[in-house]
Parts: sequence; C-alpha cells; structure tokens
Amino acid sequence: MSGAFTEGSPGVQNACAAGEATKCTECLLLGPECGWCFQEDFLEDPLQNTRCDLVTNLIRKGCNSNLIEFPVAKINIEESQLSQLAPSKVSLHLRPGTEASFILKVQRLDDYPLDLYHLVDTSASMVANLERLNSVGYSLSQKMATFSSNFQFGFGSFVDKPVSPFINIQPDKLVNPCSNYETFCLPAHGFINVLPLTENIREFTKAVEEHIISGNEDTPEGVLDAMLQVAVCENHIGWRKEAKRLLLMITDQISHLALDSKLGGIVLPNDGNCHLKNNIYTHSTIMEHPSVGLLVDKLLENNIHVIFAVQGSRITWYKDLLVTQSFYSFLPFLLFYLIQMLLSEVELQVDNHINGIYVNITAICPDGSEISGHNKCMNVKANDTVSFNITVGMTECYDGDKYIALKPIGYNETTFISVKSTCTCQCKGPIDHRAGRCFDEELELDCKHCQCKKGASNSSCKEMPWEQCLIERCQQHKEQPACSSRGICHCGKCLCYVTRLGRVYGKYCEKDDFSCPYHRGSLCAGNGECKGGECKCYPGWEGESCNCSSFLESCRSGSGVICSGRGTCVCGRCQCTESRASGTFCDVCPTCENSCENSWKCVECHLNHWPDSSNCSTSCSQMVLVDELSGIYCFQSVVFILHRFSASW
Repeated sequence: MSGAFTEGSPGVQNACAAGEATKCTECLLLGPECGWCFQEDFLEDPLQNTRCDLVTNLIRKGCNSNLIEFPVAKINIEESQLSQLAPSKVSLHLRPGTEASFILKVQRLDDYPLDLYHLVDTSASMVANLERLNSVGYSLSQKMATFSSNFQFGFGSFVDKPVSPFINIQPDKLVNPCSNYETFCLPAHGFINVLPLTENIREFTKAVEEHIISGNEDTPEGVLDAMLQVAVCENHIGWRKEAKRLLLMITDQISHLALDSKLGGIVLPNDGNCHLKNNIYTHSTIMEHPSVGLLVDKLLENNIHVIFAVQGSRITWYKDLLVTQSFYSFLPFLLFYLIQMLLSEVELQVDNHINGIYVNITAICPDGSEISGHNKCMNVKANDTVSFNITVGMTECYDGDKYIALKPIGYNETTFISVKSTCTCQCKGPIDHRAGRCFDEELELDCKHCQCKKGASNSSCKEMPWEQCLIERCQQHKEQPACSSRGICHCGKCLCYVTRLGRVYGKYCEKDDFSCPYHRGSLCAGNGECKGGECKCYPGWEGESCNCSSFLESCRSGSGVICSGRGTCVCGRCQCTESRASGTFCDVCPTCENSCENSWKCVECHLNHWPDSSNCSTSCSQMVLVDELSGIYCFQSVVFILHRFSASW
C-alpha cells in the first residue's frame, strides 16, 4: 500500500492519498475528509494523485486554500407556517460520509384523531363478554369525547380455522355448532370484518348487539390469523393515515400458533397479505397462522397499537407472546385510561426511505429526558412541545434530488426534507478561477460514450441506457455486484475502498492483501505473504495457509524411504495412500502383497551367511523365521512357503 498517512497520526492510513485518484470527482468519492487541489502549479508533479489528500496536508504542501475542492454539508431551513409542526421544509446538500442535523418541534394535539377497532372472539364461551361490549360502546364514546371529538369505532369477529380437528365436521355441526344446546350459532370462521370503522356509534352498538356467537372444538383460538388481517387490510378496515390506530383484542383463551395449522393439513406459510373478500377472510383454510414475528412486523409497519382484553391467567400467555403491547382485564375505566395514555404519546415516523440515505432520530421530551434512537415521548400533555433531533447522513451518490417525509403519527402535517448529493467538482476559485487541474471534463465525456462489449448485438447495445452500460463495466460477471461490493463504480471504473486491513485492488476490486486463510491467529500462519487473496508461502512451507512444513526428513523411515513408499508427506507427517498400511511411517502393513518379497534379502542373509550376517538377527529377526529343513514361514503375510530354497538364490 501507499505510505500516505494523516498528519500528526503516525501509523493511520490516509484513504485520500492512498486511493490513487487521478480526477477531482474520483477524489471526492474516496471519503468526506478528502480534498482536491486544482492549483495549476501545485508541486509540478506528473502523478496527479498527489492532488488528492487531506485539506491540512494539501495546505501544508503549498496549495492555496481557495483552490481546494472540498464540499461541505449545507443545510437550509424554511420557517414553518404550520401550527403544530416546525420546520415545514429542510434542504440539504451532502456528500457520501457527511451528515447534517436540525431540530424538529411537534406540539401535541388537543383533539387527537382516533380509530378504535374491536376484534372479538365470538366462540360460545364469550357470550357474557359480547353482551358487556354492547353496553360499554356507548359509555366509552361518551368518555372519549372529553379529549377527542374525532374518533371512529369498528367491529370484527373470529373463532378458529374451520377445519378438523379445530371444529366438529359432522354435517349438522358444520351448519350449527351449537345444535346440541338447542340454539343457533354461526359456523366457525377465521375472521369477519363485521363493521368497518365508522363515526356512527349507534351503528357500532347495533352491529355488536345483532352479532351471533359461534363455536369450535379445541381451547386455543385463531387470534393471530384475525389480528394480521386487521393490521394489513387498511382499506377494508377503514384505518385513517392521520389517526392513532388502536386494536382492542378481546378473548378468554390462548391463541393457536403457526405450526398448529399442520394438525389440520394446512402447511402453506402465511404470506402476510390481505385476503378479505366481501369482508370475509378467504385464506383461513389455505394458509397457516402467521408467526409471531410476522405479526409484530405488520403491526409496527402499520402503526397499530394493541390492547389485550384478556381474562384471568391468559394475560401471561399474551404478555410472553407479544411483549411490546399493553395488557389488562376487561374493565371499561381501565380501557379509557389506556386509550388516554396512548393518546398522550407523540411519535415521529419516517416515510419514503431512500437507499444511500439514513435518518437518525433522538426524542427530547418535555420533562427534559433525551433518549438516543427513540422516536417518541410518553405522557405528553395537551399543547406541550416535543423536540426531535434529526440527523440525516449519506452513504452513496445518486442522480437528482430526493425527498424524505417526517410525519408525527396522528397529525395531518408533514415536514419534507430535500436531499441533494454533492459528488461532482466545480473547481472554482474566489474570482471564478477555473484551473486546468480539475480533470473532470474528460471524465464526463467518457461517461457519455459507453462502448458495446464484444459479442453484444448493436440493437441491444443501443437500447441499453449508458448508465447501465457503465455499471456493467464494473462487474466481473453479470450476476456479481459492481466492484465486488468493495468499491464505488464511477463512470465505468471501480474506485476501490481503502481499509485498515490492507489494500483492495484489481479492475473489479476483486483482489486484496488480507482475505487469505489464517492459522492460529496469523495471516498465512506467519510463513508467507497474502497476494491477491492467496497465500504465497516462504521457502520450506506449503499448504493453503502456509502452515505445513515442506521438509521431508520427518517422514523418512529407518530404511531411508519416504513414508515406506506407501504414503505421502503432508505437513511433516505421513498420510498413508495404501489403505492397508498404518503406523507413523506407514511401515505396518501385515497384508501387503510384497511383504515377503521385501524380506528376501533378509532370507538370503540368514541362509547364505553373508559377511555382515551378524546383523541379520537384529535387522531381520522380526521379519522372517528361517528353517533350513522345512522352508520359510513369512510372518508378515499369509503366504506359507513349503518348498526348500535352492542354492541358486
């Protein structure tokens, strides 16, 4: 890597000077700390990458500060004419790696719009609760009028999936689950949107009063199925975008979970979409109950707060299942209190998320508390003001202006943020001086002239947008990301990232000097260098991570043969290639075919009394036993030689 470092920070690599940028725009893309000196006579260096550096380094090397291209983040705030939200519009100019912050103020509404949907378990055991709900509706609306005149009520019912074993499938039970009790019940159903949200309280009371209970067989109910449909079917339910959305879940039993559906032969996972036709859930017998994770995601995505009206010990079940929600026993004054508490929240949401731009929010509540990463305050009184510290940052360039919307939930006012990326160079001095060392005219010209790749038809090449063509120049293969996701594709050329781990390089940023295998915490085991993602081992070492010694002496047996001729030496140890061999040097092989042949010299040593026969007893005694009269018994094999040996041996 280049030996460029930040001034005053020994050992810290400077991405600007190490990035080999030869044009101003390339320099700006290397990092928010990088500047480009376009002074005509700067250093008189033919290598133009010396013009890209930290601003302090450029000035120290003699560049006039007025002739340095270094865009900084800019912010313009328009004063708001809105009564409860300020500011109304913010304009930002950012470059990758920079941020800008401002304060957004929200005054709590004193007449909060509210949508309250009642989702009721209408199985037979809920008769008393359904009657109680009928009386509660009117009294609750009277109490709510004290802090909001803008509210809607809705009502939906559910029981369970209408398949065996969750219901009784005898013909008479399918029509009337309560036939044994000489009364009529509705057939079991997954979910019915009985009454979409309405301002007419009398209509709500009538819908609850006229609704008929149903029945099923097992204890758990299809709670999750019904809740998900209420959450995602925005138009059918009638949720208003500007209202606080509350879902009142009323049941006296625990819920079925996703895998329970398999008992009824339903194995298709829930897709999280709305499936209502004529206000009836059509996929109850087709898809599984949703997972808890999927349900929570949909509730959060649609800004729905859930209040569970659950009796007795079943509250614990729902607390463990959905720990982010509220829980209570079914008492009207508690319901009123919880709604009032939820309406005292001021929560800010971000709409129109943009790739390459992030928004961080810190709520500053009226009581002085400040929680980083939180976007709401609790227990806010009417007409109190909540402040939000908004930080907007950019990670990559894009064309044109982008817009982000900040909207307090339940308000009809919005703050719009206009974000413009500053990624190209102007190279203008204090007197509109245009130097010849910006080098961006040639760059922009190249961007507009993308040549067809070999083998591409002229028609398809002409139809391809030149921006897409330039991106393809940065791809090693069509299915791979541009610049291997380790650099920026600018005008058909990869500008590779500079990392603390080492150098990234190559036409497509596909190579580096740090992605080699490690052994015991050391790159290439400390016995080699990493080049292009592969270990290049020093002499005497081998293997993928250079952790193996290439010296063979440790594998040489007493006879001088590497691994007794039955294996190979790997990392200084014998690996036997003969399946019947074993031992440190692959020297133990009682069934090898040539064991007796290998011992013939020892046989001759014993029979013919060679001059060095005194060594026969030590070097060969364990290999053969010689009987001059009856023959030779070779103990290293199953071969049994019966004939006498002639003197011709």
